[in-house]
Amino acid sequence: MAVRAPMLDGIPIVSTLRGYDKSSVRPDLVAGIVLATMLVPQGMAYAEVTGLPAVTGIYTTIAALVAYAVFGPNRRLVLGPDSSLAPVIAAVILPLAVDVDNAIALASAMSLLAGLICVVSGYLNLGVLTELLSKPIRIGYLNGIAILIFLSQVPKAMGFEVEVESSFELLTATITAILDSQVSGPALALTVAGVIVVFLVNRTSRWRPGIVVAAVGSIVAVSLFDLAVEVVGAIPTGLPPLTLPQVGLDVLPSLGWGAVAVALVSFADSGALSAAMAQKSGEGIDPNGEIKALGAADLLAGLFQGFASSASSSRTAVALAVGSRTQVAGLVAALGVVLIMVLTPGLVSGMPQPTLAAIVISASFALFDAKGWAWLLRVRRSEFFLSLATTLAVLLLGVLEGIGVAILLSLANFVRIQWRPHSTELGEVPGVPGYHDLERHPEARLIERLLIVRYDAPLFFANAPDFARRLADMLTNADRPIERVLVVGNPITDIDSTGAEVLTGVIDDLDRRDVAFAFAGLKGPVKDRLRLYGLYDRIGEENFYPNTISGVEAHLRRSGGA
Repeated sequence: MAVRAPMLDGIPIVSTLRGYDKSSVRPDLVAGIVLATMLVPQGMAYAEVTGLPAVTGIYTTIAALVAYAVFGPNRRLVLGPDSSLAPVIAAVILPLAVDVDNAIALASAMSLLAGLICVVSGYLNLGVLTELLSKPIRIGYLNGIAILIFLSQVPKAMGFEVEVESSFELLTATITAILDSQVSGPALALTVAGVIVVFLVNRTSRWRPGIVVAAVGSIVAVSLFDLAVEVVGAIPTGLPPLTLPQVGLDVLPSLGWGAVAVALVSFADSGALSAAMAQKSGEGIDPNGEIKALGAADLLAGLFQGFASSASSSRTAVALAVGSRTQVAGLVAALGVVLIMVLTPGLVSGMPQPTLAAIVISASFALFDAKGWAWLLRVRRSEFFLSLATTLAVLLLGVLEGIGVAILLSLANFVRIQWRPHSTELGEVPGVPGYHDLERHPEARLIERLLIVRYDAPLFFANAPDFARRLADMLTNADRPIERVLVVGNPITDIDSTGAEVLTGVIDDLDRRDVAFAFAGLKGPVKDRLRLYGLYDRIGEENFYPNTISGVEAHLRRSGGA
């Protein structure tokens, strides 16, 4: 009889293996092998974007695959080095690094910090914090990242180097180098060919092997034609030793803020991708499990000279296309990457740098969401401009500053919407149950001596004065005598202390006008809040109605209406 270990029951890979179906073996093996061939050049390319040696991308790939396969709640999600995180990592570690070894240690330390933040956040159920990045802000942020990635790879794609500190300096230095005829023909040819191959092959094959074809093809081309281009060079074989990165205490604040940014962006990306996959498959969503699995991946990468990672739509799409069914595919992929490093180190070391640039440039094209901008411009122009402002913040202020601006813009947009929400008077539409917006139904019949008002937002410090002004205007502009104001309270989910103060003033003004005040459909928690403010008794329990219909009926009974 098999011995069951209850302490292992909560680990996703354990439950997967206990119920593993033999029919899943072949699809998972095939998916793992295909992923392994693609992830080696991709991991190396993203490591280059972070300013780290290419081999650290391979270490990160292995750690992310293993950790998420063991702890990840989604059966088909694939983690690894990611284009959206690479500029964030580079923005933190490159200004602090004194040499390559120090840069590796800094990146690993930041990965450990990001992992701790993710794990603790998962246990504290803080996964919802990533919702601070709204869809328009995410589109704008990632579009800014895509442009930065593209600009950062142009010098390598053309065979020259530039030393700069900002995106503007990068752009001007690149243009200057091009005008000075520093472009290498072979490097540019390999880059252009690589981008075209990745695009065409991925478009024509469901397995999306464009990166593999471009990588192998470029190695062969360099060898056959003896092209004068820079290659990756010798890399260590096998796995690195378990290492706790050594960094000074003076850099911990910078690494800490970078880790917060990495955790926020990686979980926003991974959470959105996991939710989309769960929606298609009908499986449940475990946001806190996702963030803990991300934390495990970052912790493992940080201990093996890697850097922080995230989920990838392109890698996950490949896994799905080739039939991946469970987390076993990730374990097979990790083993495959290890074997490639051990058995074919010469092949990996011969990878041309322009081809790595082509892989990253292809990723930047995929990351740039032009359709998202077009959609926002069509359906909500204000959110398009918010998204565009986020992109400009990333480009002009920097990656980390851009994240801060993105969060502030998200919050500011929320306040803006709630600051001046929609409000309207309601009337009775013949043949339609209930009471409806006069702006949409000008044919609606008004209730005699009753003003029915709906204010579509919580009452808080920013919009409470606006509520009072609009209500006063409605009373002033009413072309009939008003005996009672009935506020539809369903959309009012909260009333803060400023809202209570303004509401008191509104009731005082209505008393002077000899107009009664009542609420319809106000939720229990908001009534409790009014009790604390002393307003519940002031309004009177008899003036709180469960819905608008009952409120109108009570008014008609009082006024003797039909």
